Amino acid sequence: MKPEKNKLLSPAAKYLSKVDPILGAAIEQIELEENRKPNKNHLRSLVESIVSQQLSVKAADTIFARFVELFVAKGDIKTARSFPTPAQLLNMSDAKLRSAGLSGGKVKYIKDLARKVEAKELQLHRLQKMSDEEVVEHLVQVKGIGRWTGEMFLMFSLARPDIFSHGDLGLRNAIIKLYKFKTIPTEKQIQKIVAKWSPHRTLASRYLWKSLNNE
Repeated sequence: MKPEKNKLLSPAAKYLSKVDPILGAAIEQIELEENRKPNKNHLRSLVESIVSQQLSVKAADTIFARFVELFVAKGDIKTARSFPTPAQLLNMSDAKLRSAGLSGGKVKYIKDLARKVEAKELQLHRLQKMSDEEVVEHLVQVKGIGRWTGEMFLMFSLARPDIFSHGDLGLRNAIIKLYKFKTIPTEKQIQKIVAKWSPHRTLASRYLWKSLNNE
């Protein structure tokens, strides 16, 4: 982290610094682009989340790029900035998808997602109008999508401002480091810290990840 003098903070960051001086001290030292644009292609975002599970950022990015390139090479989409439709995902053979570096399990998860979108069991266009909890409940019907993925989707695809994921190891490690816990904190202890950050828990989470150079 690089200390900054006279750093200009957003109103949300100022609020976090006021209610939590420990987090505030970290915020003062972290460079963070707060105004991130949400990913509006919900299908792409969910597929990318599935691909990224249990992988480093670098490995996940490499595999996802290969995955998209399969559909460019086949002529389904024109460029890597485009994304295949649910029907195109379902039509790609499992063997081809695995050739991009996907595990057999992740291939099944992606196809289950595509199948549910195609059948209108999963209605991605309605997610923006749902409450946070309704979004998570709607998404976890897909195999391979759990609460953590739903919470990441709320943060980065729907840009919901007040989300914290208790299941995220990075956030937990950042809190242990920042608040100098000598033993692993309980969820109750973490909740006591996190509660004061509302209604800006998403931004607080992003600062925590950045404190680990892991955003």
